[in-house]
Amino acid sequence: MERTLAILKPDCVRKNLIGAVIEKIQNAGFKVVALKLTKLTKETAGEFYAVHKERPFYGELVEFMSSGPCVPMILEKDNAVADFRALIGATDPAEAAEGTVRKLYADSKGENIIHGSDSQENAKLEGAFFFSTEEVVKIHA
Repeated sequence: MERTLAILKPDCVRKNLIGAVIEKIQNAGFKVVALKLTKLTKETAGEFYAVHKERPFYGELVEFMSSGPCVPMILEKDNAVADFRALIGATDPAEAAEGTVRKLYADSKGENIIHGSDSQENAKLEGAFFFSTEEVVKIHA
C-alpha cells in the first residue's frame, strides 16, 4: 500500500469545494489516513515549496498558499502517487484531461485547486511536513 500527500489549496477552500474534491478522491479508491484544516504562513509555505525557490513562480506560489486555509491529507492506495497525479490532471487546467479534478474545478495554472506529491520520496517528506506519526491512522478495508 502506497501513500501520497494531497493539499486542497486555498482556492479550493474559498470556493467551498472541499467535500466535492474529497468525494472524487474517495470514489477513485483512495483512503484518507490523515486530514486537517490549517493555514500556512508565508514562512511555512516557503519552507514547504523550497524545492521551487529558484523558479520564477515561487513568490506567487508562496503568496497564494499563505492566502487562506488549506486542507492537507495523506491518502493511501496501491500505486497512490501515480494514480493521484492522474486523478488531479495537468497543472494547467486548460491542459488537464476531462474529468480530472483540475479540469473540473481549477481556474488557472496558478490557482489549480490541489497539490499532489510527485514521487514516493516526496510523498514521505511532504506528509511528515504536515502530520506527526500519531496523526496518521491506519484504515483497514
